[in-house]
Amino acid sequence: MAKAPSSTVASDTTTLARLAVRLGANVAPGQDVVVLASDVEHAALAREVADAAYRAGARYVSVLYWDQHVKRSRLLHAPEDSLGFTPSWWDRHIEESIERRSAYIILWGDPSPDLLDDVDAARAGQDHMPITGPLHTMLGAGEVNWTFVPAPSSGAAERIVGTADVEALWAVLRPILRLDADDPEEAWRQHIARLKERALALDEREFQALHFHGGGTDLRLGILRGARWFSGGITTSWGRETIANMPTEEVFTTPDNRVAEGTVLATRPFQLLGGMTVEGLRLRFEAGRVVEVDADRNADAARSYLQADENAGRLGEVALVDGNSPVGRSGLVFNDVLLDENATCHIALGNGYPFTVPDLPEDGQSRAERGFNVSTIHQDLMIGGPGVAVDGIDREGNATPILRDDVWVLGR
Repeated sequence: MAKAPSSTVASDTTTLARLAVRLGANVAPGQDVVVLASDVEHAALAREVADAAYRAGARYVSVLYWDQHVKRSRLLHAPEDSLGFTPSWWDRHIEESIERRSAYIILWGDPSPDLLDDVDAARAGQDHMPITGPLHTMLGAGEVNWTFVPAPSSGAAERIVGTADVEALWAVLRPILRLDADDPEEAWRQHIARLKERALALDEREFQALHFHGGGTDLRLGILRGARWFSGGITTSWGRETIANMPTEEVFTTPDNRVAEGTVLATRPFQLLGGMTVEGLRLRFEAGRVVEVDADRNADAARSYLQADENAGRLGEVALVDGNSPVGRSGLVFNDVLLDENATCHIALGNGYPFTVPDLPEDGQSRAERGFNVSTIHQDLMIGGPGVAVDGIDREGNATPILRDDVWVLGR
């Protein structure tokens, strides 16, 4: 018989579910809600989210469970030419979510990150389910009100804190998610307001480029003309406020996908959205495109993933995070993009976020001519840390320090 959760874990689960519904996705009365659990072990949190959504007035809540063990069987045994296949029901589900303006809540966290170690890396890089291109496009275009939240499990606890005790992992996540505040909802509102101030300060500087340098990285990337800086507090295309992921500690914008030169060393391991862990990733960019890929672990998976389409090897996002975030202060490497991307600066290969560019054309060809990246993937890579400095470059080529020694110095 499964061990019953402690009262503390049960309370944290309920509070996180309520935050995901009320602030993250900001579910509206009468709205349909989709809960996508990235593993069947997330059932307890999925049920609490469904309950919180119905309490908030949801019309209908659909809960979808993913299972990495089934994915492993596919990657080991399915025909090679079938690995990029996506069933039509999945794409129709996304279309219906857009049509109904559903709320979309994703529970994230792999309880078995080494599960695919015996899978051929090149095969693994071809299967993007369940975070497919149409799903990311739906989220990035602001077609639904959405959020990602972490879902603790015994496997994640073993990996992160060295014990299978889920309560120990919740103890780490509690301050990161502001569950320990007297009023978690108000604490989140104040935090988002501070991040929006930081984004506004970057907008006012009108930097044309960023320069990341130090610790094996020397990368200059252009910022797309007209792109604005945003925090995780964003708004749908019809004006509903959301928090895209909890935690969120970043401010981000859209690069010009034609302008990136130099080398990048990933400062944290990460999971490809297909499920395979990559460590020690090294990239070299020329004219905006990745031209060399190497890694200490699963380099072939990374190469295969970046061949998803012609723009998978170009940049769609750049985000700045200082070391003062609760995630960074934990001192832990989570091997989980949702958490690690909020510990340090990151870039994302693949699709950009259209809402960051107010006058962006609607058609793909015009967007491409503008330098906005359109791709079927969106893969975050952590590239920041104490050894990596970040400068903003103005129109005249002058450099202004933004981050030094993992400390935000812009405006001091």
